[in-house]
Amino acid sequence: MKITFLGAARTVTGSCYLIELAGRKILVDCGMFQGSKLIKAFNEKDFLFQPSEIEAVVLTHAHVDHSGLLPKLVKHGFRGNIHCTKSTQELCSILLPDSAHIQESDAELANRKGMRAGRKFVEPLFTVDDAYSALKLFKLHDFGVEFSVIPGINVTFKVAGHILGSAFVEMTVKDGEETTKLIFTGDIGQPHQPIIEDPATMAGADFIITESTYGNRLHEAYDKEGELARIVNDTVERGGNVIIPAFAVGRTQVLLYYFQKLFAEGKIPEVPIYVDSPMASKATQITLTNPDEYDEEARALYAMQGRRLVNMRNLRFTATVQESMAINDVPGSKIIISASGMADAGRILHHLKHNLWREDSSIVFAGYQAEGTMGRNLIEGAKRVKIMGETISVKAKIFNMKGFSAHADKEQLLQWFSGMQTTPKAFFVTHGELDAAMELSDTLGRTLGTATYIPHFGDCAEIHGTQWQMHESEIVREEPAAIELRAYMRGMEREYLQERTRIEQIVARDATKAVAIRKKLEKLRKYMDKMLGDL
Repeated sequence: MKITFLGAARTVTGSCYLIELAGRKILVDCGMFQGSKLIKAFNEKDFLFQPSEIEAVVLTHAHVDHSGLLPKLVKHGFRGNIHCTKSTQELCSILLPDSAHIQESDAELANRKGMRAGRKFVEPLFTVDDAYSALKLFKLHDFGVEFSVIPGINVTFKVAGHILGSAFVEMTVKDGEETTKLIFTGDIGQPHQPIIEDPATMAGADFIITESTYGNRLHEAYDKEGELARIVNDTVERGGNVIIPAFAVGRTQVLLYYFQKLFAEGKIPEVPIYVDSPMASKATQITLTNPDEYDEEARALYAMQGRRLVNMRNLRFTATVQESMAINDVPGSKIIISASGMADAGRILHHLKHNLWREDSSIVFAGYQAEGTMGRNLIEGAKRVKIMGETISVKAKIFNMKGFSAHADKEQLLQWFSGMQTTPKAFFVTHGELDAAMELSDTLGRTLGTATYIPHFGDCAEIHGTQWQMHESEIVREEPAAIELRAYMRGMEREYLQERTRIEQIVARDATKAVAIRKKLEKLRKYMDKMLGDL
């Protein structure tokens, strides 16, 4: 058996794992790359396999960094089953066509400009028809029920507690006389989130492919509801608006749950709340009609409110562009929840354009912000940003409420893994920026006493029972110069790790040297930024 890492390798998005068994091939996830232009360029690359040779896809959940390239896969010849849970299919039914519409619109815009400049015609990455063709291939499974994907590979979905329908994958692979158990975590949720159940426990596996989004961070233990109330009250008192870039799936529904509670308890004034995202409106409706996935508290509220999870008279959902534009003309303070959650596209850009320059308004980020996104720039202190070609001064208050993350943090992941009955032979640490992946990898190795590996894009794990070895995938074909460069950078990486260890040892012996070492590292970083900034 082989597992080739074709996404989320030393980055957070684009999850995609190719599994080969006795000449047959399946995928776990087929996600879109998000973030900087450099990262998003991976979406344009040809698949490093023949889509027509893939017999099935096992999908962990609906977020587009796990599902977003399924229409492209179908466009290029995939015709197998896409296995997932019921709620995942329902959410994909809104996410994939919406993503396809964006692809078509971007291509149309590029062609209008390109024709005047004499450039080549641009094809959309995939179309709305491709998205609907993909949705026809979905095959639904209940949590906890084992099913066969292809001969030799059986899968069970377990509750991941990340968003509605999200699952981690328990996979049993029979290769000749050898049987191997794998776990693909997908994205693991933070325990005690509102609405959905906590991640299910797992017995263990021979190999675990784990996310590491928050692998080097701890969620702050603080009163999220209290902070949200303080932000709203302070902003209303100043006469401004509260703008919340929020992921349409998961985060928007959690925020509505909290706002309903704060209104009911009289902790915030009953100002209008606008959910300005057609996708978020549809995702909210899907959440409201799947009570079987609620946790105990949400089920009780659902029953008490007459089979309605959210019941607020000041809540407005906007559908049309005209309704969206009119929000900014409504007098008085208001709360606007809009997509995208990283503020890199969508209607949220218009609301930021109207509010970032206002000292009386507040911008609240309630989730992970990937490198290169507008959200990341704002929480890192940008004083000016460019929105739709216009430079906007940042005068609004910026809040980064990390406690709302739908991802488990480092300690929560460790606690989850520590509950296993058996320790895996190795962890493959993916779906995290390199510093997060490295810290989680190091901690897992030291805490659980097992091997860990952080794959590069295209790396392949060859597994025989419980034995494994890593090598660069044979399907990654590059120019000799590119191969040589990769080898050189890996050498630099080893040297960096050696120097990091030496520095840590020096500071452990004499902590007074930390300040001087920090100054040297800052000079080195500035030099590297200058040397590599024009790449």
